[in-house]
Amino acid sequence: MPEMPEVQGLVGFLAERAVGRTLTRASVTSIAALKTFDPPVTALQDAVITAAARHGKFVDLAFGDNLHLVFHLAKAGWLRWYDELPTTLIKPGRSPIAMRVALDDGSGFDLTEAGTKKSLAIYVVRDPMDVPGIARLGPDPLDPAFTRDAFAALLAGRRTQIKGLLRDQGLIAGIGNAYSDEILHAAKMSPYAPAANLDDGEVDRLYEAMQQTLREAVAEAAGKPPADLKDAKRRGMQVHARRGEACPICGDTVRSVFFADRSMEYCPTCQTGGRVLADRRLSRLLK
Repeated sequence: MPEMPEVQGLVGFLAERAVGRTLTRASVTSIAALKTFDPPVTALQDAVITAAARHGKFVDLAFGDNLHLVFHLAKAGWLRWYDELPTTLIKPGRSPIAMRVALDDGSGFDLTEAGTKKSLAIYVVRDPMDVPGIARLGPDPLDPAFTRDAFAALLAGRRTQIKGLLRDQGLIAGIGNAYSDEILHAAKMSPYAPAANLDDGEVDRLYEAMQQTLREAVAEAAGKPPADLKDAKRRGMQVHARRGEACPICGDTVRSVFFADRSMEYCPTCQTGGRVLADRRLSRLLK
């Protein structure tokens, strides 16, 4: 799933390549992906893209002050950019392409989604806050106003496990499964640690790990075209999606805990005092 650093990379790319261009055609080929009807998609035609912005994991293309194309790539969505947009006909229901956007210089992009579980979301709105997911977002972790003290106040009194808290978009915007794994590894902290139980030193360590991990990932994504962003993300991971590999810090084997539709990765030596966390999927099979 694209998370804040990759989405920021996409926004930076679109700011360079799409802002200032006129949208000549927007074709929605997956009706389920389009979540709004007013304004209609046709309102985008012949409008000039004036800005590109990020809200959590949402990309926002502005067309002046009162028209926005917003999309969330969800788990398996992506943006495919073309310097010369293909002219081939897209057959609805038989292509991973959910939307095609053409620009006045012949370039453009497709919004695609792999797999059968479709959750990519596209909105045409007058104000980004009209998108329910944006309206519910917590603070951006790299916003200068999100200080260590603001983070500590957010943690106070919450019995939530810290892994789940970091992924909760209503509390902190933009962090998902992958970067929460990376942040917790950098902080040398168990994903199951209750947020409210962290002492001042642990809060300091977790906040610094979050800031450093995300800033480095954003810097790595900057300037890369969409086609290169996924590989850059994978290369930067220390533990996420590296089950069975050696931890780059201590050499212990990276372990996984599996859930219904995802897994989390961690290093026992670095994060849990050597204790291997129960694999919930395997535990169910052994009952």
